Amino acid sequence: MSRNGLLLFFLYDTLICFLYSRLNFHFLDIPWQPVATLGTAVAFYIGFKSNGSYDRFWEGRRLWGSIVNVSRTWAIRAFDFVQPTPNEMQPEPSELRDLHRRLLYRQIGWCNALRLHLRRQTAEGWETEVAPFLLDPAESEEARRMSNPPTHLLRHQSEELRMLHQRGLLSEFRHVALMQTIQDMFDAQGGCERIKNTPFPRQYAYFSFVFVWIFAAVLPLGLVEEFDHREALGEYHVWLMVPFAVLVSWVFNVIELVGHASENPFDNQINDVPMTAICRSIEIDLRELLGETELPPRTVAVNDVMY
Repeated sequence: MSRNGLLLFFLYDTLICFLYSRLNFHFLDIPWQPVATLGTAVAFYIGFKSNGSYDRFWEGRRLWGSIVNVSRTWAIRAFDFVQPTPNEMQPEPSELRDLHRRLLYRQIGWCNALRLHLRRQTAEGWETEVAPFLLDPAESEEARRMSNPPTHLLRHQSEELRMLHQRGLLSEFRHVALMQTIQDMFDAQGGCERIKNTPFPRQYAYFSFVFVWIFAAVLPLGLVEEFDHREALGEYHVWLMVPFAVLVSWVFNVIELVGHASENPFDNQINDVPMTAICRSIEIDLRELLGETELPPRTVAVNDVMY
């Protein structure tokens, strides 16, 4: 899109210069002062849009940073808290390992389900990205059919904690602490959904685009006479207006496009929050805590882009 804009600016500015210098359409020139004032106003407007868009991106990145932390906290608490209390029937070590594995794997599944939910990819990615971490196929199929699968998975985590508490494998205090961790997950999920489901205000998104193109349209009209009065290079000096007008118009256009690209940080674009890499990092960390050694490789940036 930026390349197309650059070409369009070049063709338009060249046409204005040709009409002015070769066909003597001198009525095209306008005073430079109003154009400069308009440029200043447009710069403030698109700057505000860019700041607002970046705030949305940065909040999304902070929320996913909190998801990394809460996932590690969940894993440590699951290991240390889900233990038999005194005077209760002692489970087999293999059963305890399976409990820990189920709790940690469901957490990995929740992270991937949230990523797919935010990207609207649940239908196409569930079987490969989420289902392998839900050890109960019935639970996986039930969650997949829900309108909000990650919420359903957290509900299963809560039910699992309740049953462990009833069995005596989780004391009341530890039960409350683990439920607080689930609440932290809900807080992070709700923050991400708020960004996803609240579009950037259209008045800023639309009018910043309109104002940039209006400024690009009047810019050569204000510059052409300014360059025509500089006679150091002779009659062809006026043509220097073209590269300068193209450059200024292109810079304004790029700033507007950058703000537009940052409006929704969960659209799986090259500049979005790298949720795939974050989920992979969480998976590796939690599976290492389980003692597993056959782990997937960490996601690395390709051409400075990480998804």
